[in-house]
Amino acid sequence: MKISTKGRYALRLLLDLMDNENGRPVKIKDISERQGVSEKYLEQIVPALHKAGYVKSTRGALGGYRIAFDPAATTVGEILRVTENAMTPVNCERCERGSECKTKLLWAKLGNTINDTLNSITLADLQNGNI
Repeated sequence: MKISTKGRYALRLLLDLMDNENGRPVKIKDISERQGVSEKYLEQIVPALHKAGYVKSTRGALGGYRIAFDPAATTVGEILRVTENAMTPVNCERCERGSECKTKLLWAKLGNTINDTLNSITLADLQNGNI
């Protein structure tokens, strides 16, 4: 399993919003400059986060984005599931050897460990360096 840049940048975008919101919306341009990620790429990520309820937008000259979640109650796993297709190392459901595969339990255990880790770390933990 490999986390895409979309997932990694979504986390960075949200952490940037948490650090820089200060009571007013944050512009994508400012996040782009601070994070070293193109505005166009961030603009592709924001709609998924908005649709899932993690960011809210404000239009206009003073517009931008704000967080719309509690960082202490939102896990890394929740965010990555918005941007990534699957959080499993191997998709055993599509394999024709599923019933006789000796490695199937290994991949399931690895997937559970990955998900347990991602579900145990909140955005507040990341922001505060408590992982």
